[in-house]
Formats: sequence, C-alpha cells, structure tokens
Amino acid sequence: MIRAVEASQAVSAPVLAAYRYCETVTGQQARNFAYGIRLLPTPERRAMSALYAFSRRVDDIGDGELPGAVKVERLEDTRALLGRVQAGAVEEDDTDPVAVALAHAAGVFPIPLGGLDELIDGVQMDVRGATYETWDDLKVYCRCVAGAIGRLSLGIFGTEPGARGVERAPEYADTLGLALQLTNILRDVREDAEGGRTYLPADDLAKFGCSAGFAGPTPPEGSDFAGLVHFEVRRARALFAEGYRLLPMLDRRSGACVAAMAGIYRRLLDRIERDPEAVLRGRVSLPGREKAYVAVRGLSGLDTRHVSRQTLRGRA
Repeated sequence: MIRAVEASQAVSAPVLAAYRYCETVTGQQARNFAYGIRLLPTPERRAMSALYAFSRRVDDIGDGELPGAVKVERLEDTRALLGRVQAGAVEEDDTDPVAVALAHAAGVFPIPLGGLDELIDGVQMDVRGATYETWDDLKVYCRCVAGAIGRLSLGIFGTEPGARGVERAPEYADTLGLALQLTNILRDVREDAEGGRTYLPADDLAKFGCSAGFAGPTPPEGSDFAGLVHFEVRRARALFAEGYRLLPMLDRRSGACVAAMAGIYRRLLDRIERDPEAVLRGRVSLPGREKAYVAVRGLSGLDTRHVSRQTLRGRA
C-alpha cells in the first residue's frame, strides 16, 4: 500500500482541536504507544492519535463496570458512529472530537476503517466472556484487537515505492500486532485473572499444569509456570521475527515508530522470560531511559538494516 495521499499540514481550528484532544488521550492512556508515535511527522502522528483514541473508547467499554447488555449496546452505538465516519457524515463542528479527528484522518490517509469494526468484534468476545481452547482460537481474537490495528496503522504509514514483497505488508503488520498482543497477554495474566478473564489457550494451560488459573502472586501448586511462560515467549518471538519483515517496506520515520513500539514490547518479553513469576507479582514495565534507547535505535535504522540483511541471506 504505497502512500497515495500527500498529507497537508494545514487543518482547520475545529479539526486541530479534535486532534489535540486525541493526542491528550493517547499521552495519558498509552505511554508505550505515545512514545513510538512521537517519531512520526505531524500529520501521521495526529492520525495515529485519532486511531488510538477511537480504539481506546472501544476498549474502555469492554473493560468497564457496566452490565454486559449495556456494554453491547454501547459497542453498537460506537459501531454506528464508525459507520458515520465511513460514510463521510461527520462534520468538522460535530460535538465528538474523536469522530472529527478520525474522519479527517481517513480523508487524508487511505485507512482501512473496517479494521475498527474488527476491533469492536474482538471486544464483544470479551464481553461475552469468550475463552480460547487453542492458539488458533486465540489468534482470531488477537487479529481482531491487535492485528487489525497493525493493518489500520499501515494505512497511515504507507509503504516505500519499489519495496520488495510489498504485497505482504498487511500480513506482516497483522502478525506484528499478534506479537504485541501476546506480549500484553503474558504481562497482564494476573490482572486479567482478577477480572475473570483467561486468554492463554486452555490447551497450553493444561500442558503445563496451569488450568487452575492465576488468582495469586504464586503459580498454581505443582505447575510448570516458567515452562508455560517460556513456551509463549518463544511463540511471541517467532511472531516478532515474521512481523519485523515489515520494517524495510516503510519510510525511515514510520519504520522508526514501528521499531520503537515493537522494541519496547520485545524488551518486556525479555524481562518476562528472565523472571516469569514477575507477571504474577505486578505489572512488568520498562524505565524511561530504556524506552529512549529503543527509540534512538529505531531512528538509527539498526533494526531495519538487520531485518534487510536477514531477508537477503534468506533469499541467497
């Protein structure tokens, strides 16, 4: 998907205010995401903030305390709002700043907004209390809530003219989303358990004696919790390796943004691998200095060059 639209810096005051609102939401609610999109040019950064703010609204409905039936109603209301955006029926003076910003972004960039329908579908799985027997089952959920975001983001980034294998860019963006989501699932396993949710496949939990769940700061008695975590870490690493093939297809700053966001999560994965039980004791995170290092590495193009060399060796 080669960038087909030249993004203009000039926007009206109402649209600019809407973007500022979305950037505030992003900065407050998604520090890792916000850290990565700082590396983008202004039009792309604003569009990514609009995309995040809409996604955050959907996630907040799913994570809130409302009864399930009310959540379903709110999600369908949000889907109807998305339909208005897709139909070009949101005016600049609309009272919903997220809708205004998203509508403007969709007019500037070829964003496949149907991916947000998929996100709503995924959150509805949460509301229904869906569980996942196998990795193939979990992949369906991950593709809705994260893979779709990767494909939506690609609509904003575009691809470099003449990039090799560019027809597979949406696939790689989707796979990178899966890698990020599986890392999230590992990081949040205790928090999700306290909320009554289990995302890891039942087959994997049974294999490592963890079917009893994660209600406390220690693994289930007699389980091989470390084995489970290391198994899922290997799966996530394989997804990262495949998804990173996207990097050489992006321009320098878009590639830096993706490398920064993915790099933060890969380092979270390293920490989880070193101390699996840390995810049962609290939320694993990275200090600011380490995030800054990841951002500098992304801007330098080190990750992109590394992936390019690996790809060339694979073709040799």
